[in-house]
Amino acid sequence: MTQNNQKYLAAAIQICAKDDQDGNLKKVADFVRLAKSYGARLVMTPENTAFLGPQFHKIEKAEPLDGPICQFFSNLAKELEIYLLIGSLAEQIRLSNGEIDTKKCYNTSVFFNPKGERIAYYRKIHLFDVDVPNGPSIKESDFIEPGDQVVVVDTELGKIGLSICYDLRFPELYAELTKKGAQIITVPSAFTLTTGKDHWHALLRARAIENQVWVIAPGQWGQHDEKGQRQSYGHSVIIDPWGNVSADKGQGEGICLAEIDLQRVNQVRSAIPVHLHHRLNLKMN
Repeated sequence: MTQNNQKYLAAAIQICAKDDQDGNLKKVADFVRLAKSYGARLVMTPENTAFLGPQFHKIEKAEPLDGPICQFFSNLAKELEIYLLIGSLAEQIRLSNGEIDTKKCYNTSVFFNPKGERIAYYRKIHLFDVDVPNGPSIKESDFIEPGDQVVVVDTELGKIGLSICYDLRFPELYAELTKKGAQIITVPSAFTLTTGKDHWHALLRARAIENQVWVIAPGQWGQHDEKGQRQSYGHSVIIDPWGNVSADKGQGEGICLAEIDLQRVNQVRSAIPVHLHHRLNLKMN
């Protein structure tokens, strides 16, 4: 399906989501329409697109993948005839007895094609359980169930590997996505202000360089609650397979735009064919 010789415009949307779900969805839809007006064919939103307050998720706001939020974005993708990745939302878990889990949900990316069809979803594998000095103390596993599937989607815009935020710190996941053919890897995030200023660009550029892929990372930005308990770094970026930052939104809400050239992947991999140089069978003393 992939057409490796094409170029197209991609957009990473940056917002400051609050606990007003309807307001967040309207804001995101406005930015998606704006990205389309600029000519974007692939548009992505951050982690926790629909809701972000003092905590990452509220269990009571979780919905199934055919629920109202997904239907809202399915309709938007179809209306605008774009590929649309919703960075993440809270997905309900249905237990083996048919009941809805009231203690945990998934943190799930959902991907729609230009017909509004859901073509993939990815449940965040690595959960953010941290106690950062002079920063937040968060245990995502208290209310999120980790996923266990590595997901690469073959589209006419390229083979796209999916990840979410804290996954970024685990290079083996990105190596596996690349083995499965990924040319573009998405990293929708709500990276904290404390860690973002020191680690965000370094980690994203490393994943792009190591795997010789495009990286598209739409992020949350700003203060999400009145007490300032949850602040995100922003700097949504698009990075090329050489590790160059093609676009960086910086601070504030808005859109990060860059041209994606799939031939750039082939050029970089031909110049430095690291995929041919792995020596994983070394004996350790």
